[in-house]
Amino acid sequence: MSIERKFISEYIERARLSEFLAKSLSNAGFGGSEINRTPLGTQIITYVEKPGLVIGKGGENIRSITEEVKRKFKFDNPQIEVLEAKKTRLNPLIMANKLATLLERGWYFRRAGHSILNEIMGEGALGCEIKISGKLTGPRSRMEKFIKGYIIHSGEPVYDIVETGFAIAKKKLGVIGVSVRIIPPDAKLPDKYNILDADDRGDNVDSDESE
Repeated sequence: MSIERKFISEYIERARLSEFLAKSLSNAGFGGSEINRTPLGTQIITYVEKPGLVIGKGGENIRSITEEVKRKFKFDNPQIEVLEAKKTRLNPLIMANKLATLLERGWYFRRAGHSILNEIMGEGALGCEIKISGKLTGPRSRMEKFIKGYIIHSGEPVYDIVETGFAIAKKKLGVIGVSVRIIPPDAKLPDKYNILDADDRGDNVDSDESE
């Protein structure tokens, strides 16, 4: 197998695993995963809101998930480590899944969208954009958008500072796609600048005092 084909194959397996974990751990608040190659096999780190639900009583649940990963995916000796996700309200994947759950429970989409948006901004996010698309109230599909704060839609900073999460809500009329984009509080915005007073610039300001 060529290097290119091997790279593509590994990327597909990682994407499939991420999709599997998102579905299997949705009730625990899945917030993403990392895959690392080690001399002993493949280390899979999962970030969740409620680690106890993933581990289960006596580790029974996590062993079951590990065995299923071994059967379904081509990873060498996979070992799953469960960590608690920090600042869950700033994790776009967790919040997207939370919004999808609210929609499945029957929340009106505008109420659900504004509720999640306020939670995220209340945690200190610099900006947030939520998109909900599908058959929201009738047979015709449409998209609704909720935005607060500063958000970037194009250019290199999109990949550097905007964090994105996606989830699906299953309703009687069909599936509804949920997209959450967050700019975290510590992001360095490319067009942000500070104006210093002359006294603050110190040695950078030349003195023209006459004698």
